[in-house]
Amino acid sequence: MAVTLKRFTLPLTLFVLAALLIAGFAFMRWKPVDVTVVGPEKDVPVEVFGLGTVEARTISQLGFEVSGTLVTLAADFGDKVVKGQVLAELQGSEQSARVTSMKAAAAQARAAAAQARATVGRSQVAMRQKQAISERRDELARRGTASSEATEEARAAYEIALADVALAESAVDVADENVRQAEALLAVEEARLAKYTLTAPFDGLIVARQGELGSILNPGQTLYTIADPASIWVLAYVDEAKSGRIEIGQPARVTLRSQPGLVHAARVARIDIESDRVNEERRVYVKCEECPGTFHLGEQAEVVITLATLADALLVPLSAITDLTHDRGQVWTLKDGRLAKATLQLGLRTLDGRVEVVDGLPEGAQIVSAPTSGLAEGRSARVAGK
Repeated sequence: MAVTLKRFTLPLTLFVLAALLIAGFAFMRWKPVDVTVVGPEKDVPVEVFGLGTVEARTISQLGFEVSGTLVTLAADFGDKVVKGQVLAELQGSEQSARVTSMKAAAAQARAAAAQARATVGRSQVAMRQKQAISERRDELARRGTASSEATEEARAAYEIALADVALAESAVDVADENVRQAEALLAVEEARLAKYTLTAPFDGLIVARQGELGSILNPGQTLYTIADPASIWVLAYVDEAKSGRIEIGQPARVTLRSQPGLVHAARVARIDIESDRVNEERRVYVKCEECPGTFHLGEQAEVVITLATLADALLVPLSAITDLTHDRGQVWTLKDGRLAKATLQLGLRTLDGRVEVVDGLPEGAQIVSAPTSGLAEGRSARVAGK
């Protein structure tokens, strides 16, 4: 009897242990699990981030159109200048002499034109005198008191006087053309002389100066770089995958690297048609509504653009989504104390890694925000802290 009992004790013990293990596993598996769920939110901004640099929309590289020796530097790095202000001058004595010579030539041409007009006047007086004599001779010839020979001579003298008037008038035309030619040549030389003086094309700030007094400059060589402070903006590079909803006029925030604790309100001013082909980024320009008084071109800046504001939103973390595609993903849901999976239609994404739920959530169900191990279809669960 003792032998028989001993023989059944070991299998029974193993059976009990297996039953206990199965029961414990089932208990642990089907024991209500604590989960956190997503709650509704209001006025949630949907934003995109871009990294860029401070730039100027209006910036010019200034230099002379002619070669020469630099004799005047009237502005330096950091100076504010106004449109038309003289910035620099080249040695232009030779060109000044040409201008003086052409002024004299123009004056001579105008004097010659005046002389030609005086000749016309004198010719017209002589012509009228000859005309009067010819008319008197014609009258006397009709009365028979003057010879035909004298009459013909008077008429010939009148016709010669008419030709002299025409010749004098044509000389005036020639003289006027000479005046116009001389004045045109003077204008050319004055325009060339003006090229020896460099002026500011607009109100701005001198960003850089390359050149010293006495330097010999070539045509087109940059002497000054000038920027318009009113045209300062930030060029931001935004991932193409996130830039589809960016529009001109949308609000933005700019943080300069030199002022990490200061945020400047801005708006989208321009979106380049051509994207960066290498980095697959879109170039977006934002302009501050109240830009800082000083700026440093090329300084790094962080830009956050607000695409939209969700008045009422249900947002699920990306970490809680599986089988994620462009606009769909699967999540764990809690309904009536039981877990289940659901496929949701997704919308906009926030900067903090959450996605808007558009559709697909069963009525009365809540989305599990932080899935843990041990979740299973139908398992009982409860919201942590309740």
